[in-house]
Amino acid sequence: MEPILSIENLTKTYGTASNETKALRGITFQVMPGEFLGIMGSSGSGKSTLLNCIATVIKPTGGSIVMEGKKLQSLDGKALAEYRGKNVGYLFQNFELLFNLTGRENILLPISLHGVAQKDGQMRLNQLAEYLEITDVLDKFPSQMSGGQLQRVAAARAMILHPKLILADEPTGALDSKNARNLMEKLSGLNRDEQATILMVTHDSNAASFCKRILFIQDGVIFHELRRGDESRQDFYRRILKVMAQLGGGSCNVL
Repeated sequence: MEPILSIENLTKTYGTASNETKALRGITFQVMPGEFLGIMGSSGSGKSTLLNCIATVIKPTGGSIVMEGKKLQSLDGKALAEYRGKNVGYLFQNFELLFNLTGRENILLPISLHGVAQKDGQMRLNQLAEYLEITDVLDKFPSQMSGGQLQRVAAARAMILHPKLILADEPTGALDSKNARNLMEKLSGLNRDEQATILMVTHDSNAASFCKRILFIQDGVIFHELRRGDESRQDFYRRILKVMAQLGGGSCNVL
């Protein structure tokens, strides 16, 4: 099986030679189709910079990012717009919904932007709304929704075009523990049932325990990797905590 995403010796430097910060110092890894991969690290470790490079929000200083044989740094114009719009779905900590649109309109926005048939989009919307348990808020505005509902609407928007890769940036960061668990169970289900490929950046050991594999970043380099085998999620969580203790972080209670 070929990787869906390959990162090779990725570097990112900010500032000038006299006052530079090396956020990424040679990151290399692959993401396989259908994988649920977590990226963990303390604040300033480089995990958000890494995600932003993959999202093409920022350009790396060196190295390569290849998705299904295409080097992202070489994309421009239509090809770059298609990558951002169709190949990748985004799930943000603060939802990033448009507050003057209903839940339904927010979810269908990528459909209208990328010329997908409305009939196909509506069928996909109904399927996702039922699975994510947001059918009752589709015609509400974001100001009328709870935090958990907002993030599940955002998840539906991220999934509406069947993207090849979901990029999740601290998706549980604005949620309480109950809603965080609910969201992670839904994402885990999408990964299991639809083989959705998910790359999630998080500092939360609870959220990370839903992943199949975790890469730990410190000072811009990968220093450890964990894979979940046949063990329970609680046992995997405890192994995550042991690694996070070396970083000076972690969580106290398993979801």
